[in-house]
Amino acid sequence: MSFKKPFAAVPIQRGIHYRRKEAVHHATRAAGIVGGAALVGAVIGVGSLAITPDRASAAAQAIKPWAVSMGLQRARAPQPGDYWSGCRSAKAAGTAPIYIGEPGYRAEMDGDGDGIACEPYYGGR
Repeated sequence: MSFKKPFAAVPIQRGIHYRRKEAVHHATRAAGIVGGAALVGAVIGVGSLAITPDRASAAAQAIKPWAVSMGLQRARAPQPGDYWSGCRSAKAAGTAPIYIGEPGYRAEMDGDGDGIACEPYYGGR
């Protein structure tokens, strides 16, 4: 006995609910791409204003407080002869994080052994 029946594939039409979700997804993705392009354009535009060394240093000085407050830049670069008793004193001086090879770096201050001492902890694991 054979139970083979002829098979005819029937195309499935997605309902309106799914088509709306796809449209929203595509619109959100397009907005993200346009927003990213606008951000890149703004960065390039501001960077092009700082062509001369005087303007570049003035722009860096204007941006530094914001970058320090956001944690993107250190308040003070490590200096030769720096020695910190611990990460609290390095952070209080504005030198943290300290990278391997920089003045003041010690393996005792690098808890996870990745070459960055006194790095910020953002939670997680």
